[in-house]
Amino acid sequence: MLKSVLLHIFIFLLFSTNVLAQTQEIQIFDINQDMVIKHLPVSTDIQQEVEYILKGINGVYVKYNPIPNTGLMIRIPLEPTIMVRTQWFDDLVDEVTLIFTDQESPYLMVFDDENKPYFLTFKGDTIKLLTLLNFY
Repeated sequence: MLKSVLLHIFIFLLFSTNVLAQTQEIQIFDINQDMVIKHLPVSTDIQQEVEYILKGINGVYVKYNPIPNTGLMIRIPLEPTIMVRTQWFDDLVDEVTLIFTDQESPYLMVFDDENKPYFLTFKGDTIKLLTLLNFY
């Protein structure tokens, strides 16, 4: 009986650790292929670039369907979280998803504390971030 309980606790801890490790990595999702094509560790340089992008938020993405049919989505977890205060969004951000399409400038998606998505535009360049991600 004790072995069974210990085995279940061990399996639970193993899966819990695996889930935590997966959430702390950058994922590059190819919309065309409908799959994650690259996993990368988060670095302080990447975190700083994302912070720079978040400071450049300058509006709300206004198109009806914010998820494009083609392009890339890059999910970047943030540790520590970053406080974003703009007229369009005011909350802590623990992950950012950058959306790249061929037709328009990149924009981003963040979630508030109630898991409501916000699609926002930003001014600034993403070349340095893409270079850090070895994707430019």
